[in-house]
Amino acid sequence: MRTVGTGLELHSTLDRICETAAALTDARYAAIGVVAEDGGGLDDFVHHGVDAETARRIGRLPDGHRGLLGALIHEPESVRLADLADDPRCCGFPEHHPPMRGFLGVPIRVQGEIFGNLYVTEKHDGGPFGEDDVHVLRVLATEAGIAVGNARLYEAAKQRERWIDGSVAVTTALLSGGDGEDPLQVVAEQARRLSGSAAGIVLLPADEGGLRIVAVASDHPSRALGVVVPPESGIVADVLGGEPVFVEDAATDPRMLTDLAREYGPAMMLPLQSGGRVLGALVTPRGPGARPFTETERTLAAQFASQAALALMMAEAQRDRERLAVYEDRDRIARDLHDLVIQRLFATGMTLESAQRRSAVPEVRKGVGKAVEELDVTIQEIRTAIFALQRGPAEEPSGLRTRVLREINMAAVPLGFKPAHRFAGPVDTMVGELTGKNLIAALREALSNAFRHAGACRIDVTVDAAAVLPDGEPGVRLSVADDGVGIPENGRRSGLLNLRRRAESLGGDSWYGPGIGENGGGTTVVWQAPY
Repeated sequence: MRTVGTGLELHSTLDRICETAAALTDARYAAIGVVAEDGGGLDDFVHHGVDAETARRIGRLPDGHRGLLGALIHEPESVRLADLADDPRCCGFPEHHPPMRGFLGVPIRVQGEIFGNLYVTEKHDGGPFGEDDVHVLRVLATEAGIAVGNARLYEAAKQRERWIDGSVAVTTALLSGGDGEDPLQVVAEQARRLSGSAAGIVLLPADEGGLRIVAVASDHPSRALGVVVPPESGIVADVLGGEPVFVEDAATDPRMLTDLAREYGPAMMLPLQSGGRVLGALVTPRGPGARPFTETERTLAAQFASQAALALMMAEAQRDRERLAVYEDRDRIARDLHDLVIQRLFATGMTLESAQRRSAVPEVRKGVGKAVEELDVTIQEIRTAIFALQRGPAEEPSGLRTRVLREINMAAVPLGFKPAHRFAGPVDTMVGELTGKNLIAALREALSNAFRHAGACRIDVTVDAAAVLPDGEPGVRLSVADDGVGIPENGRRSGLLNLRRRAESLGGDSWYGPGIGENGGGTTVVWQAPY
């Protein structure tokens, strides 16, 4: 009893119960079949006595859908057999399975409910199991029920703690504004990690209807970004209506109308909603053949999605306030340029013109005239800048070139200087909307890193829409070079990893190298993707 009750981790507890049962009944083999939540089969099968190589050769573990093990799920009573082959419910053993004759099975109850069944087979002396073995195994099953109940409570508490910590991490990341990370990517990463899924996917309503994939977190590069789940799917209507959807097998479910579903098994589709507003959907699929999500996991994931939606709304409101502050600052800068700088330049120009007329030296008159012309050009450039500063976002065209300039101008406020820029190739006509959107996000993150960490005095931004990728495919290449302190050897790389994941999801790449400072000082960040 002391051995069985040691420790709180559920699977190790089941291992100890099997080992103890085999020792007490002098059996070669012991196993515990954990009944699934719906009672239709076995959710887990823990065994003792079969070595790893034999288990590998046998292959698939029992699922409890048929045979004697399946019958014991629906009829949870003690069963003792001298020879398994004599029982009509027995359907034989798979290839490579060791021979078993004697069998003894008793149910394990946790707080009055059936948790599973404890089985022992094949006594070492080859004889049948006796009444003493039945009584011993029943006592062990009772103690096992208590130990399993404690382990379950412990695991549930730890699981809730992980989800709560994940919700806090999402809220902190979204509201701290650190390193320019994409908020939706943060949600996808945390959801995938907490649910133990193969991927975390965030979808937002598409202009043409349905839901568009806007963020993907997975171990492998995915081309899922930009894929639209059509409105004809019943799942879209349910999720946008605020209802969670749980799928047992995404690959075979007829409601899944995209080819991406073939890569996954069980999946949760949860609405990102807060205050009655549905922002989009969060999808956490597991791999093919993986175990379904438990009721507890579904509840915790739904709560996480609600918390993430609230954090997204708060982050959106915070960004709106920051954007408003930037526009107010731009208005102030525009007024100062108009009321102070231009007037002073104009007065200086008039003074130089007066001096030019009074001078009798031709070289002086020529030099002053050139200076006056330069002042006139400068005044025109400042007036252009004032017009750009005072123009509202709704009045600006949506071309990629303009969006790049907008990011550069907004970055000039915290930097204290305006980064230089250069465009090459058909930037506005060839670069698609999805690639352009991700390029702008990459530019924003690179400029944010330069401002926060580089201490740069000069930044050069280049957008080349005539680039050729390593595979020969045409694409667009963004490079952001600075003369700052560079990237420390042991410094954080989360922003750079985020840039690379974003590029790889589109079939591109991202890297960094020496900057434009003296002797290669600073950093150059390159991001590229096909059109």
